Amino acid sequence: MASLSTQPRVLFALLTKLRGLTRTDILVFTGYPLEKIGCDLADMDGMIDALVTDPFEHATPQTLALRGSDNQRLHFLTALGGERFSSYDRTADDRDRAVGLMLDDKGAVWLAGIPARHDFHRLQHILQSGGHRLSISEDRREGGPEPSSRK
Repeated sequence: MASLSTQPRVLFALLTKLRGLTRTDILVFTGYPLEKIGCDLADMDGMIDALVTDPFEHATPQTLALRGSDNQRLHFLTALGGERFSSYDRTADDRDRAVGLMLDDKGAVWLAGIPARHDFHRLQHILQSGGHRLSISEDRREGGPEPSSRK
């Protein structure tokens, strides 16, 4: 995994490339507090429109839109960021619980989004009762078996 000093350089290169291709809004999630990355953000002025900071905390409730846990903060770094993402500066509701489904060329399925707490556990149980395997990131965090060892 990249160190904090490497991450800003790589992010800067990616943002530079993206900004050369489009002026669409860019939302970045970081597990770091704003206070710890402020100097790095100064070098990326105008490149990130909105930023969600602070680490995901499993034990902290999840009632806010666009965040995995309520300790995470949403910052608007550009006017475009405020325009596009200020509607997420609120309590979460059903429209925030959507999960996207993606498939790769090898048939692997990826789910992305911020579901309600324990939704993936419920999906895992449903699929396993039908003889299918589903690994979720929480399994590894809780010391569960690696995906390849699940039946």
